[in-house]
Amino acid sequence: MKKSLFLMSSLILSTSIILGGCGKSADETKKDDEPKKTQEEKGQAKDKDKVEKEESKKDQESIKGSADFASLISYMEKETQGKTKVLFENNESQVHKMEKVSISLDAYSVVELKDFHTDFNIPFGEQTNGGVILAKYTVKNDMDKDVYYMPSLDLTFTGANKIYTNDKDLIPEESQLPTKLGYKTDYLLKAGEEITGYIAYPFGETDLAKINELGTVTVEVPKPYTEKENYSSTLGSDGRFNLALNRDGSKKVASDSSFYQDKVTLDNMGEKKMLKEKSDINESKKIGDVNAILEGYQFTQFTPNEVEAPRFSNFTNGVTLLTVKFKLENKATSEIGLSAMTSKLSVNDGMQYSLSEGMLLNYKYNDVIKAGETGELLQVFALDQEQYEKIWKDKSFEVELGPIRDKDVKDTSKGKKETFTLPK
Repeated sequence: MKKSLFLMSSLILSTSIILGGCGKSADETKKDDEPKKTQEEKGQAKDKDKVEKEESKKDQESIKGSADFASLISYMEKETQGKTKVLFENNESQVHKMEKVSISLDAYSVVELKDFHTDFNIPFGEQTNGGVILAKYTVKNDMDKDVYYMPSLDLTFTGANKIYTNDKDLIPEESQLPTKLGYKTDYLLKAGEEITGYIAYPFGETDLAKINELGTVTVEVPKPYTEKENYSSTLGSDGRFNLALNRDGSKKVASDSSFYQDKVTLDNMGEKKMLKEKSDINESKKIGDVNAILEGYQFTQFTPNEVEAPRFSNFTNGVTLLTVKFKLENKATSEIGLSAMTSKLSVNDGMQYSLSEGMLLNYKYNDVIKAGETGELLQVFALDQEQYEKIWKDKSFEVELGPIRDKDVKDTSKGKKETFTLPK
């Protein structure tokens, strides 16, 4: 990095010697000025040295990264014969709890890696310039029994052509989380145990440019198991970490935290702008053996990004999204399959209706609310923005929820449904 330059200017004094007049002689003037000039020069030199040291320190930090990542970056640079530069770092922890098991993203560093050996180019899309996201994770078991955890912390972003996973050749093997908690250890996380390790996600320069423009990426957090290789013995629910990659990304992550976490928000599908919201409604209705509680709703103006725009091509007048939040108390003997739940929105005093959009929800097949447990259900509706603004927004909205279904889409509430009117 180019260091700041200090331009030193000398004060040139013109002294007129007038014979027989008052004042100092040229020799006297020179003697008086010399100490003053020397003092100024010393002060400027001292200031210059101080600033240069500070900038040198900043340069070193930007090249090598924080203490968490400095040794890893040095290793990666030496191993790949490439040149590194830290582009962005974040040390604010994110935690996802799965009952008494938790995983935290403690810190991460976005590192540019250029001109590296071709032996390493395959995970970089066969390019020899790119970047690496180094992430530090801690997995903790606060239960009084062992669990099993596979740290397949896959990274993705809007428009990604593949899933990004750990590259075992970029950082020391003994520091990698999949080494400390992997197949050699049977993925065993003992009662009371805590394991910290790193994952390196590589990107070619093409994908690095994409994620820098998006500003954010996400990491999928899987659930632990209470029994070895028994994939039905899971605890809690899957989670996500949102990673900002630059200042704009940090602003995006901060603003998105105020929105319900539907797929639009979680996958950074575009920009949301809050139009109207209401929370703490807490209206409860019974659907079979399930108490459905309307907790709140959000109307947002939505502008899809370039990647997602084709999905919304039918909305020529803009898109308004309605996201409705329910709490479901499952008092039945069967599970509730979140991905199988649907609803209907009636607008314009019942003259028009819209069905919930499953593609805008983040639920997977195995996302359920077990018998006897309580969980959240989001439902999303896509509306024509112009009609919303001109016709619908001041009229009543009714959401019909049900029937209750399990993950195999089997009706478990005998066709029962309930209608909720969204309060203004």
